[in-house]
Amino acid sequence: MSPVLDITGLCKTFAGHKGHPPVRVLDQVSLHQREGEFLAVMGPSGCGKSTLLNIVAGFDRADSGDCLVRGRPVVDTGPDRGVVFQEYALFPWMTVERNLVFAMRAAGKWSADAPARITAILKRIGLEAFREAFPKHLSGGMRQRLAIGRILAIDSPMMLMDEPFGALDALTRGLLQADLVALWQETRKTILFITHSVDEALFLAERVVVMTPRPGKIVLDLRIDLPRPRDITTPEFNRYKREIIDVINPVLRLSEPVT
Repeated sequence: MSPVLDITGLCKTFAGHKGHPPVRVLDQVSLHQREGEFLAVMGPSGCGKSTLLNIVAGFDRADSGDCLVRGRPVVDTGPDRGVVFQEYALFPWMTVERNLVFAMRAAGKWSADAPARITAILKRIGLEAFREAFPKHLSGGMRQRLAIGRILAIDSPMMLMDEPFGALDALTRGLLQADLVALWQETRKTILFITHSVDEALFLAERVVVMTPRPGKIVLDLRIDLPRPRDITTPEFNRYKREIIDVINPVLRLSEPVT
């Protein structure tokens, strides 16, 4: 079966600013993701993982290489790829419910059963009692639940998530990670998840891809064979963690500037 996401030889360079030379961010990145797979892409800050997601989302274009979603080149954004950022990207002047309504109408997903679907989504993300609240009245975790709810509202088969829990406290982050796993198990959406946390990648994903510091290249592609719910204290979990760290640490040392 063809992969839902098919990336081959992707390269991206950003122009330098104020006399600085151009910056090569991605260098010959190839990545393939099957339908319904939960894939985490991780690496240090500046390795190009967010740039990679932006290209898949259609917010940016590669200089060379191919990025196909379901066999078609990505040339623009689309409701088939829902995006959740670290910043919540909600409409602050709209209520919780109106944020979902707007998303559905903009994606052409409004139908006679839409109000009932919105109620079901609000219940699923734990915001049914806050449907008339504005985003400023919600906690960070609730805002991120609403951002995920918008993807459910437009029924995107693919979720692109750029460090969505990075700004949250540890307790809220853990709760939302567990919620996301439950949602994925329920819907089997294809999830591309960007993170810099080894623990987060291993807790969430079926497969973890590790990128080098800039220019970003893939140095490890690891399938995670751990039962769910996952326990970060088990020897099996920590064996995977050690395998990833053993790859990351030498790469980071090689990337340090010579003084």
